[in-house]
Amino acid sequence: MPYINPEDGYLTVINLFKTDSSARVDRLVSEMRAIVDTAAFPGWISSTVHRGQDRLGTANFIQWRGKQNLESRYAGDEFKHRTVPVFQEITTFIRLMQTEVELSQRHPSQGDVTEISPGRDDYTVLEIIGAEPSGQTDLITTLGAAHDWLVDVPGYRSQSVLRGIRSRGPGDGGLTAIGRDNDFVAVYSQWDGKQSYDAFRATSEDEQPAARRKSQDKRNSLTTALDWNTYQVVHSRSAPQPSPTG
Repeated sequence: MPYINPEDGYLTVINLFKTDSSARVDRLVSEMRAIVDTAAFPGWISSTVHRGQDRLGTANFIQWRGKQNLESRYAGDEFKHRTVPVFQEITTFIRLMQTEVELSQRHPSQGDVTEISPGRDDYTVLEIIGAEPSGQTDLITTLGAAHDWLVDVPGYRSQSVLRGIRSRGPGDGGLTAIGRDNDFVAVYSQWDGKQSYDAFRATSEDEQPAARRKSQDKRNSLTTALDWNTYQVVHSRSAPQPSPTG
């Protein structure tokens, strides 16, 4: 199963899709599963399909060995003339985001690594936080420091912070830039369920610990935009690993 680990050094691509009906979400998931189940692209490590919960849509969390492998995939005729048109037909919004994992932290009960798998029962939250490129590193530091108080929040399991590198969407027969390079940060969090996450969000300011209020104030000052949804992991597959020799 895939793991989120900054030491792996993978290029992590988060493909975000929005649509306007449950039936189209079903088709999105089906199309994504079909791609994942036949993936054999050079440099491809894993893909994990997420189904939107609070809002209609999906997300695909994809790991690659490097940028060159990803660009080869994007340049292929199958991607340009079949994959992109299909997703354009059934979505209202597409954003393909290249990122690198800066940190991944867990509650002590979750062990030594962050695993993403349909075999787990995580309630997953994905936030895409806009930032000025000059403030991106400060935002990452602020988000990472929040783990110090998040470990005391009931239901919290993990938080991974990913540095945005490039964001693109379909247009003019190819992929075009959305915004500027390095102008966003992605936060991938796992919770034990909707009830815990909703209670966390609903906590009034006067009930929050001082560390949380300070962290939130700093985060707000560095944020230029926010897009988020909650998800259930529904499918995952990893590339076969070479057999050990000797």
